[in-house]
Amino acid sequence: MHGTVISASILNSDLSDLRSTARRVDESGAGWLHFDVMDGVFVENITFGSSVLKAVKPWSHAFFDVHLMVDDPSRQIKLFAQAGADSITIHAESSGDKLEALREIKRLGLRTGIALKPRTPAETVLPYLDLADMILVMTVEPGYGGQGFMTDMLPKISELRSRAPDKDIEVDGGINADTARLVKEAGANVLVAGTYLFRSDDMRAAAESLRNA
Repeated sequence: MHGTVISASILNSDLSDLRSTARRVDESGAGWLHFDVMDGVFVENITFGSSVLKAVKPWSHAFFDVHLMVDDPSRQIKLFAQAGADSITIHAESSGDKLEALREIKRLGLRTGIALKPRTPAETVLPYLDLADMILVMTVEPGYGGQGFMTDMLPKISELRSRAPDKDIEVDGGINADTARLVKEAGANVLVAGTYLFRSDDMRAAAESLRNA
């Protein structure tokens, strides 16, 4: 899938009107809708569960990209799969058997991802590469939207691209037209953006600026 993919994070959308959020994403041409799931344990913040994804599903044609920032992802996988997820990414730093969690995602017919927090070395993903379709590099500390982009993550992206030339590499945190160019040059091809997209007057133009950066 190595063309540029835009994944719009609903964390920074108007959560009081998810139907309009789904419509805006479809009309923007972003293609993917990103769900940052936080449990208040793995990270400090709490966001939403599978019921929110299920509520949005009938109103969107997007690919549903779920990022589980939770302590034990194995407890959530089946719930999100049943709710309509298309891809589920788990964290290398989470508890439990990550290899079995990735196998379970595959058994359910979904795409798989493995995510790294900023301070986690790139080589941490190596045991999971055979089972992961995508590697997610956090370019902010996980837990809250709207943070500034960490430029020191660019070498990690480059290293992962060299180690995993056949995988999608997703970046999440602080993505705008300027940082999109940097991460794409480093080797990323799936760009998660929330604040930049949802606070723009023209979301389609904003998505295009990321795609063409």
